[in-house]
Amino acid sequence: MKYLVRDKIFAIGDDYWIEDEQGRHAFLVDGKALRLRDTLELKDPDGQVLITLRQKMFSLRDTMTIERDERPLATVRRKRLSLLRNHYRVTLVEGTELDVSGRILDREFTVEYEGELLAHISRRWFHVRETYAVNVVREDTDAALLVAVAVCVIRMAERED
Repeated sequence: MKYLVRDKIFAIGDDYWIEDEQGRHAFLVDGKALRLRDTLELKDPDGQVLITLRQKMFSLRDTMTIERDERPLATVRRKRLSLLRNHYRVTLVEGTELDVSGRILDREFTVEYEGELLAHISRRWFHVRETYAVNVVREDTDAALLVAVAVCVIRMAERED
């Protein structure tokens, strides 16, 4: 399943829709303004919060947490000893680790688990420069989580740049 994201310069308070392949609203990214730390909520079309992304305060490295139902689900960090600058590690609370690597700012990267492709994020499928897709490859994966991971690493890479 592909999810279409209209790219924009992220700013706190920005809200935007992510659509499915049929052009229906799939997720709303709701930027929370006037918060001490960077916070985004990923909501379903009915306004139900599915996932919350928060910038971790007082961290040596830029870190964001992904929460579901106000409980930690994952932590996202730039991989420390990586030759690639755009390599992130997503550590789920149960210990599973996802690798995110590629050209994050160019919107050309992958999310993998133990070498298996879970999602491919790319602009190549579109002629409009401001649009990219999150292609969730495995149907048995949590699409909301993979979309949240893509939004999260792009936000972190933009802050680093």
